[in-house]
Amino acid sequence: MSQPHFVISRVFDAPRDTVWKVHTQSEHLKHWWGPKGFKVKHCKIDLKPGGLFHYCLEMPNGDEMWGKWVFREIAAPGKLVFLSSFSDAKGGVCRHIMKEVWPLELLTTLTFAAEGNKTRVTVDWIPHNASAEENKAFDEFHHSMRGGWTGTFENLEAYLAKV
Repeated sequence: MSQPHFVISRVFDAPRDTVWKVHTQSEHLKHWWGPKGFKVKHCKIDLKPGGLFHYCLEMPNGDEMWGKWVFREIAAPGKLVFLSSFSDAKGGVCRHIMKEVWPLELLTTLTFAAEGNKTRVTVDWIPHNASAEENKAFDEFHHSMRGGWTGTFENLEAYLAKV
């Protein structure tokens, strides 16, 4: 099986600098980050190679879901590359809280492309150092990932309309 890959993209009615800012500053991320119905409870970002975005989301049922990004490349305002994972409150890497078999880390590339006064955001996920079983689980879960990202993009769209 070839390396599984997940890509989703959406155009937002906001300039690229604004879309970049709301992806890279905690004072913005805390208002929109996460799937629809989730609330940000903790949000801290250190935007530099090796730095972290560490967050906690409260799920609709009240449970917490921690996650983190470890930045690898920052090319403002066009691209962020990072390892994304579920985590604990201290930032340690953890397994997916809802899926027994899942890659521990995803190599994530977020690109921000100007299209006139609008911005296309593209998310590109590739399992990182995953087993064949984890790759298969990732590949078979695209429908759910698409739903999660669609809700996140809807949150972002609503937030951008206010800033």
